[in-house]
Amino acid sequence: MKKFLSIAFLSVGIAAFSQQVENIEVILNDKISIRALELYDNKVWYSGSESKFGFVDLKDSKNQKQIKLSDDKLEFRTLAQDKNSFYAINIVSPARFFKIDKKDLKSQIVYTDSAKTAFYDALHFVNDKLAYTFSDADSDLLLKLAVYKDGKWGMFKNNVKLNEGEAAFAASNTNISSTKKNLWIATGGKASRIIKLNLKNEKLEIFNTPFIQGESSQGMYSIDFYDDQFGIAVGGDYTKQDANVNNIATTRDGGKTWQIQASGQNAGYMTCVKIKPGSKGKEVMAVGDQHISYSSDFGKTWKKISDEKGLYVGQWIDDNRIVFAGKDRILIMKIK
Repeated sequence: MKKFLSIAFLSVGIAAFSQQVENIEVILNDKISIRALELYDNKVWYSGSESKFGFVDLKDSKNQKQIKLSDDKLEFRTLAQDKNSFYAINIVSPARFFKIDKKDLKSQIVYTDSAKTAFYDALHFVNDKLAYTFSDADSDLLLKLAVYKDGKWGMFKNNVKLNEGEAAFAASNTNISSTKKNLWIATGGKASRIIKLNLKNEKLEIFNTPFIQGESSQGMYSIDFYDDQFGIAVGGDYTKQDANVNNIATTRDGGKTWQIQASGQNAGYMTCVKIKPGSKGKEVMAVGDQHISYSSDFGKTWKKISDEKGLYVGQWIDDNRIVFAGKDRILIMKIK
């Protein structure tokens, strides 16, 4: 969403810990804004501002490499991968779809969207042969999806019309989630809804949510699904960081209906949510510009475990390590 602007905060270190946090290690310091992460080959890979793309080795943080995908100062907020390559799309127009070879890190532009309204908020691979990426709509307000299928990119034809002012947030590359059967997209702004795609018959459904919405800065920023039934969404209002009403919701029927959780009882605005692998949806991590929070009961109650500032995206490495990134750094949090 073009109206979504990065809110920069100076890192002031860790002001508070709960007993769940064992330590935090910064593994990258750089002048960069990072909103997309991928794990591969025991390394954390990132894309970010100033056309930067690179990795840091999780076993030896001194082993790291960074390249520039373009001589232009592009900003990347998306990153995804298949077996052989990474893919990244810059925000704003023209939107260039970059393919980066995992072996030699050589990149090429494989698709370009030159529409003036092109603004890709998230990129997601369902499997090695199928991927979707969601852009702000053109003037016709039709749902704009690009799809990677049969080895090439193209537009996903549909007649779904979004509401005026309904788009999404390029906050952490996580407003798309999928299982083998379904794919979900979370919108935000004047309306915050769930778009569900049946991957077999390509049927689209749209469901309303009780999430905070109505202003360009409000709505769902991130979603994650454990299976075809249970999913969780977080977000809020980036202009009101402490606001914590109707900014967390869960579904147990595949996105058709959503139940608000912990309204007025959480740490506020969040940009990324991730279910802990193997927890069946019970354990959940979420991060926002002002905090890192944790739930151990399917998102019903939350505990702020760190006051670390300026982080936008996170990913579970294993049962007790999470990698986070944001303004000028990547760090690893170890929890007990």
